[in-house]
Amino acid sequence: MDTWVIVLIIVAVILLVGIIIVGGRRARDRQLDSKRSEAANLRREADRSTSRAAERASLAEEQAEQAEQEKAKAEEIRSRADEVDPDRDT
Repeated sequence: MDTWVIVLIIVAVILLVGIIIVGGRRARDRQLDSKRSEAANLRREADRSTSRAAERASLAEEQAEQAEQEKAKAEEIRSRADEVDPDRDT
């Protein structure tokens, strides 16, 4: 074989390896970008869920507080009824 054919084959192989390496890096970069995007979406969803959970917890605390106030009021009314009831033994 002539020297120039061998050089041409070597150059072609080097170019082919370079193209494969560059293509592999680009594919990997696209995959990483995709995973970063997915992670960002999952974080946003988690933030929304956390916010909703905090709102629900706050509402539950508020309702529990109202229930306690209503219970206390009912106890006051029951106590007053016991005081007023002439049939109630004191």
